[in-house]
Amino acid sequence: MNIAAYFLLLFCAFAFLSSPVFTTETCEYPALFNFGDSNSDTGSISAAFASWSPPNGDAFFGRPSGRVSNGRLVIDFLAESLGKPFLHSYLDSMAANFSHGASFSTSGSTITEPKYLFPAYFVPRGWSPFPLYVQFTQFTQFKDRSEMIYNEEPNFKYTVPKKEHFSKALYIIDVGQNDIGMGLFTNDSIEAVKASVPDMMEGFKAHVKGIYSLGARTFWIHNTGPIGCLPYILTNFPVSDKDTDSAGCSIPHNEISKHFNYKLKEAVYQLRRELPSSAITLVDIYSVKYSIYKDAKSLGFKEPLKACCGYGGKYNYGDNFTCFSSETSKTINGKKITLKSCENPRERISWDGIHYSEAADKIVFDRISTGAFSDPPNTPPSMACSSSQY
Repeated sequence: MNIAAYFLLLFCAFAFLSSPVFTTETCEYPALFNFGDSNSDTGSISAAFASWSPPNGDAFFGRPSGRVSNGRLVIDFLAESLGKPFLHSYLDSMAANFSHGASFSTSGSTITEPKYLFPAYFVPRGWSPFPLYVQFTQFTQFKDRSEMIYNEEPNFKYTVPKKEHFSKALYIIDVGQNDIGMGLFTNDSIEAVKASVPDMMEGFKAHVKGIYSLGARTFWIHNTGPIGCLPYILTNFPVSDKDTDSAGCSIPHNEISKHFNYKLKEAVYQLRRELPSSAITLVDIYSVKYSIYKDAKSLGFKEPLKACCGYGGKYNYGDNFTCFSSETSKTINGKKITLKSCENPRERISWDGIHYSEAADKIVFDRISTGAFSDPPNTPPSMACSSSQY
């Protein structure tokens, strides 16, 4: 066997071992379980600490809904597309129905141990006390108690998933953006943040393996978006013109996101080999979100790098007064400032400087729902389930 043939055989073997086992049937998920940060937090932080203030939620819910957004998030559009109600937060104790799943995502959450917590220092200067490993612990307790309630509490069994639903559910993970931000805000250099990514990946793999050990088989994993396009990064870490791309984003900060995503892809391929019954879809959120900045004008967006709701500076963002707080007004330099939405949120990509508007999140979902940004290719959510479920 010549060298070329040897490497071709080796490549094919690697590809086979790395390929998930997907069903050829349309998936029917009885439940969805969501893990991550504020990109998919449907109410955890507001339940744990304090509710977000208006104008959060105005575009769809007409009031603050526990989401740091003017409306729905990608996870909400995903749930709707799969015929499921919006997910209640695991921490939500008021009239919550978990029969169709739960969200463990929490604003400010990280993969690794947070260096300091809010509310003493609020986002982005503080991080959630519910990092990924805590979310796994919560899920473990949720699963155990759901089985107990279903078997022992007939009056409440309709509020929790059936035991067999856990193995047939879709598990969504979107996390990592805050690990990058935490490094930057604790004065790590860009290279130091990149060097910490392997530790993030170890925590990420442990989380997936832990959920898998409890019966999970189908995973829908988002990589991280272009952090160098976010107003809070552009405000706090300004770069020179030569380090700014044609969309106005910070090249060196986006390089961190790209490095994270490269290592995440390696981690996913390793997980596929080690968890043979799993179906793990990796979704290229970075490319989708960056394309929105690049094509902002043709998509109907104006001032793509400027927050819709905020106060101060070139990007309408300042850490001292943000829309992701429980305050609606504040006196700054002797002047009373009341936060409000921009005139037309549908024309803004950024809602508050860190999070995307409902209009932007809708485009993100519409594009990833086709499977065009999936690995394996052409895998939409409706076809992402493991064949072991059928």
